[in-house]
Amino acid sequence: MFIRAYLRASTEDQNASRARADLESFASERGLRIAATYIETESGARFDRPELFRLLADCAAGDVLLVEQVDRLSRLNAHDWENLKAQISAKRVRVVALDLPTSWAMAQGNGDEFTARMFDAINSMLLDMLAAIARKDYEDRRRRQAQGIAKAKAEGRYRGRPEDEKRNAALVGMLKAGQSWSSIVAATGCSRSTLSRLAKRVAEKLA
Repeated sequence: MFIRAYLRASTEDQNASRARADLESFASERGLRIAATYIETESGARFDRPELFRLLADCAAGDVLLVEQVDRLSRLNAHDWENLKAQISAKRVRVVALDLPTSWAMAQGNGDEFTARMFDAINSMLLDMLAAIARKDYEDRRRRQAQGIAKAKAEGRYRGRPEDEKRNAALVGMLKAGQSWSSIVAATGCSRSTLSRLAKRVAEKLA
């Protein structure tokens, strides 16, 4: 059994590594060791998250997917959440979240078959509930944000989000130096969508 930690942040302004110490502490207190850590900067509402699916591809039956909170794993709509759950189930991976205490026992991998099945059933129900709450929170925030932008535009106050010119200049330099997208993402935590936008900008200047 391997424990694989998944760390996700929604934007470059957030630090996906922030929760690493909490996850390592959780494992250490139980005499466990995190075998690998997967970090990415993507919205939890996106199904296509390369690091999450690299984690699942690396997993064997019985491995643990460790997250700080369920919303780090999913803010997906119902269809995509069912799809993700099916892939997790097919790999026979156990999800353990620090904000879901009933899942903690699954990190140990101990107990008889009946107890294991009971915990699995309980956690599946609670995961569904927390994933639904996370999705609702996401949709509520998006709606409030859209309302705020619409109001600011109507009042002539909307200027959009300022660009981080210093960070983007460094990313452009890495792209021009020929570094792969994967190595840049791993080194900086930026999203692939940001790299795509900057790469297009570079290409337009060279055209």
